[in-house]
Amino acid sequence: MKLHNLDLLIIALYLGITVLIGLLMRHKARMSHQDYMMGGKKLPWYLLGLSNASDMFDISGTMWMVALCFVYGLKSIWIVWLWPVFNQVFLMMYLSRWLRRSNASTGAEWLKTRFGEGRSGQFSHLITVIFALLGCLGFLAYGFVGLGKFIELFIPWNVLAPHLPFALPPQYVPHFYGLLFTVFVVFYTILGGMNSVVWSDLVMYGILGIASICVAVIAAVHLNRQDLPVPAGWYNPFFGWDLELNWYKLNPEVQHKIIDDGFSPWGAFFMMMAFKGIFASLAGPTPNYDLQKIFSSRSPEEAAKMSGFVSLVLLPVRYAMVIGFTVLALLYTDQLNLASAQGIDFERILPAAIVSFTPPIVRGLVVAGLVAAFMGTFAGTLNAAQSYFVNDIYLKYLNPRASLRSILNTNYLVGILVVSFSMVLGIFSSSVDAILQWLASALYGGYIAANVLKWHWWRFNASGFAWGMTIGVISALLIPVLAPDGLPLWLFP
Repeated sequence: MKLHNLDLLIIALYLGITVLIGLLMRHKARMSHQDYMMGGKKLPWYLLGLSNASDMFDISGTMWMVALCFVYGLKSIWIVWLWPVFNQVFLMMYLSRWLRRSNASTGAEWLKTRFGEGRSGQFSHLITVIFALLGCLGFLAYGFVGLGKFIELFIPWNVLAPHLPFALPPQYVPHFYGLLFTVFVVFYTILGGMNSVVWSDLVMYGILGIASICVAVIAAVHLNRQDLPVPAGWYNPFFGWDLELNWYKLNPEVQHKIIDDGFSPWGAFFMMMAFKGIFASLAGPTPNYDLQKIFSSRSPEEAAKMSGFVSLVLLPVRYAMVIGFTVLALLYTDQLNLASAQGIDFERILPAAIVSFTPPIVRGLVVAGLVAAFMGTFAGTLNAAQSYFVNDIYLKYLNPRASLRSILNTNYLVGILVVSFSMVLGIFSSSVDAILQWLASALYGGYIAANVLKWHWWRFNASGFAWGMTIGVISALLIPVLAPDGLPLWLFP
């Protein structure tokens, strides 16, 4: 067991608080459909912003950022441009206002404002609902398996197995842990709706904030009067056409990692990252939890404030943890046991550093915070999936005159079915990375072009949007077949 009893107590206390929040918010969520799915559009912008930031602080992304910082140093700050990191800027400036003014409940419903309700408009609505549900299912499956693999590192199965009345094959242990924690997410999300999601995220952000500060202080204490064993240029965020980092003398395996990543020539890679990052940000929010928080705000002005607030509260806390663990990993690489059959497993840096350098209580806060981050992302995504199915399928096509009781019961049923189906996807998927690559390279890649035109070209019509989305997704799905060994970024244009 790599967790102290105090650490387990902290994790159990967090889980208990989420259950309590779900019970307390149950009455408020049952007041109306809007109260359930959107908090009645009464939640203040700063709470929604903290919730949104918390949902973006996930375990897998943090592990990836620590690995990048270890290898590339301060130059790693540019690599995150592979994702739409400028999204919140464009949202703050104008996109959030446009979205909130429609008073819509989902991104699919918002399309009525843009394209009307004719045949082409309905086609646009339908393809957006399909895209949203596919994305939500993929992210839920990704979160479910990833959470289980993270917990397995701290609570080995051989410690828990003697106390259980059943046995499990080793390959299904992460799924068991994922199922265990998912039960808590499903409970408070389905019971309390958006209010539960936001208040649970607030608790999660508090835990993550304290944990990040503790990690940064521990790293600073260890770094005192020591130099990091890094090559020349590691501290410099700027670069030329080439990367200009040479790890061969210090650690040849790190240099091999740089070669395997395929980010060369670095200058061309940077230009492609900037192009993709800005273009993806111009496409606006995907139909997921970020968009639902915008629609749940009290006014267009507060929607813009919420979007601008996200980066301010997310990046300092996240990078305090990322840089802290990177420093510890660089100082004590030999103690972290990162070796695998394929060489150094850089994605193990974060969990190995947590085990090696965080004392009891702090370790509990870090693990509880990262578990909470996964649960928050899972809860926000589940809430979005419920919104799209109930609002855009059940109420639009199946039962437009449904009573409040029927709507709430449908929400409960849909929530359970969506989670169950995503678990099945997670169990039968080859790996977490396989799901993530499909989401980032295929599904999201097919979304971008049509949505940039939707926002920024007034003559772009419903048929163009619907067929653009359809063909974009289908074409992107062919990338793994046409170029199975290539870096998807080079195929982005």
